[in-house]
Amino acid sequence: MKTECMPPEKAARLMRLATYASVLVASILVSIKLGAWLFSGSVAVLSSLIDSALDAVASIVTLFAVHHALTPADREHRFGHGKAESIAALGQAAFITGSAIFLLFEAGNRLTQPQLIDHGNLAIAVMSVSVVLTFALVRLQLYVVHRTGSLAIGADSVHYKADLLVNAGIIASLVLATRFGIPVADPLIAVAVAVYILYSAWQVGREALDSLMDHELSKNDRDRIGDIVRAHTEVKGLHDLRTRMAGTKPFVQLHLELPGHMTLHDAHIISDQVEADLLVEFPGAEVIIHQDPEGINEKIDDFND
Repeated sequence: MKTECMPPEKAARLMRLATYASVLVASILVSIKLGAWLFSGSVAVLSSLIDSALDAVASIVTLFAVHHALTPADREHRFGHGKAESIAALGQAAFITGSAIFLLFEAGNRLTQPQLIDHGNLAIAVMSVSVVLTFALVRLQLYVVHRTGSLAIGADSVHYKADLLVNAGIIASLVLATRFGIPVADPLIAVAVAVYILYSAWQVGREALDSLMDHELSKNDRDRIGDIVRAHTEVKGLHDLRTRMAGTKPFVQLHLELPGHMTLHDAHIISDQVEADLLVEFPGAEVIIHQDPEGINEKIDDFND
């Protein structure tokens, strides 16, 4: 994930702001959608209410996960707590999947027993407010993800982006059911919503598992690392490049090839310079560099490409 460079302290503030905003918006949406469903009886509105309720739970989990992930490394967790974000994202995928399955059952029942929708105008107004609030939240989340690369907030953003389409679809179903007398539109759109939610859950879960399984950084990021290392005039090459992410913290490990006649002191200075250059592009990264003399036969890692 391509992100802008920024100090870790500022990134932490942005991440906390996004989690607080997510919990606040989810709580507001649950309250107003509950009222709209009680008055209208719309299964499509119920689907959105269920989704928002689970969003609220997931947002609370994200809030605590981000807080824990930002905790500095300690004696028991020397690599930090960044993977708390991945665990939270995986939990969100489970929440989202559960809501979609429940919604499919409810929509199936309503297909076999269609019902008229009451207070359709109220429900439409509530869903319109939901669209505005959700859009504002998603814009904030995307900004934070772009600046910090937070996996948990990115996962939170995925289902709120889905909510935008969900809410628009529900407004369409309410209009069709109340203005044009097509009650079957309500459960049919609910089914479409459930399918999209399942797809969103798969996306979130896949990214979380990649992080937990120490998936390599993108090819673009690895190419950037190679370019930065080779830009130093004394560096003759690199090999055995290994990368991974833990939350928003990148881990970079590589072997640096230097002239064989170079002293250990000079090799150490060059390694520090290379590390400093990498930290400019990857702020807060954990960089481990091993120095090798040029020309020594090493077993090159076949996975570098």
